[in-house]
Amino acid sequence: MPVLLLIIIGAAAGFIATRVMDLKTDLITTVVIGMFGALIGGLVLRFLLMLTGAAAGFVGAILGAMLLIWAWKAVTGRK
Repeated sequence: MPVLLLIIIGAAAGFIATRVMDLKTDLITTVVIGMFGALIGGLVLRFLLMLTGAAAGFVGAILGAMLLIWAWKAVTGRK
């Protein structure tokens, strides 16, 4: 069940992050960005998650995915 939840949250976070960062990707890439973004955001915002609950985890997932997209664009030169 936790893996399924990670995929669902990753898909939602990846979708929002790719739209905010104006990155056109396919479904699999969007989900992967969201999942890794959730991991990054979860690590960075763990303290905030303990204080405010699951909503902070979702915000952290979006911010983590946006950070990953920014790094991807910086490395590859894509727009």
